[in-house]
Amino acid sequence: MIRLDPATASSSAPPSVPAWAITSASAPSDADAAFQAGAALAALDGLARAQPSWAGAWRQRLALKCAAASMRLAGRAEDEAALRDAWHLRPPGADPGPAGAIFGAWRQFSVQPPVATADRLAKIVEMLGLHWDGAALATLCVEVDTLAESQRPAPFAAAAIAANVVAMRPDCELLAWWLADLVLAQSLRWPRPLPLLMAQTFGPAFRGEAGGKRIRPGEKNFERAVCIALVRAAADACRLAAELSRRAERLLAVAPKLRAKGAGEMIQRLLDDDAVSGSLTTKSLSRFAARRLFERLQQLDAVRELSGRTTFRLFGL
Repeated sequence: MIRLDPATASSSAPPSVPAWAITSASAPSDADAAFQAGAALAALDGLARAQPSWAGAWRQRLALKCAAASMRLAGRAEDEAALRDAWHLRPPGADPGPAGAIFGAWRQFSVQPPVATADRLAKIVEMLGLHWDGAALATLCVEVDTLAESQRPAPFAAAAIAANVVAMRPDCELLAWWLADLVLAQSLRWPRPLPLLMAQTFGPAFRGEAGGKRIRPGEKNFERAVCIALVRAAADACRLAAELSRRAERLLAVAPKLRAKGAGEMIQRLLDDDAVSGSLTTKSLSRFAARRLFERLQQLDAVRELSGRTTFRLFGL
């Protein structure tokens, strides 16, 4: 018998960013960009505070998108599929490799409160493949808290921490973007941060009016670019939430049809994460039973196979 919390099993349709707030092809003024970012973040605010049944999968899929963009910034070639493989197909406790470690930094980001401590940042810096002096990290934590508690609008506080990190260490832009979303969440008093800005780093928001050289943290028009990027990021996050909400509704609707022992635990894993290995075993499910369960869920159109393979498969909403 599958029992799921009725408080999270159903929810109203996720909000969307107003059409008028989504940036057009023409570059808005600084004031327009800030106003549009405010409208977009207001639409996203309820989602960031809510805990629908599919919130875990939503946050982890946003983390995956940011990790994939991080690969380009780190000079690596892994895409979303390769990152999924590095993380979900490794043996329990095994090193996921440099790319998987960066993915892990974003996964951790999406589930922990938006708090910066020297110990936490030391671990994140290591996962991102960077190096930073301990005393400098302690100073950086103070700066994060100061910006988050300031009267600056959240997008400008996020832009400021990114610019400050790159000014101190031009080789640490990965950390700059990780902290930008952390400061954004702290400024907005979100209980958990959302991975947003890194996924937009190579998008049109940071390409300037002529679509030329990428605008890096601290450069001219960077604050406006952050505002434009947040509009796009919030719109993408809301669309993803709407998509996952529909898929989660379907998954929960078919749950009563499943008789496999341990099916409820597997459904919860699908709701909590971006992907689940098709060969995952639990105390209640053998590898064979898990495979049969995923085949049944596919027949019921309740999950998708994400790898495109016939072996070493990964499933998700």
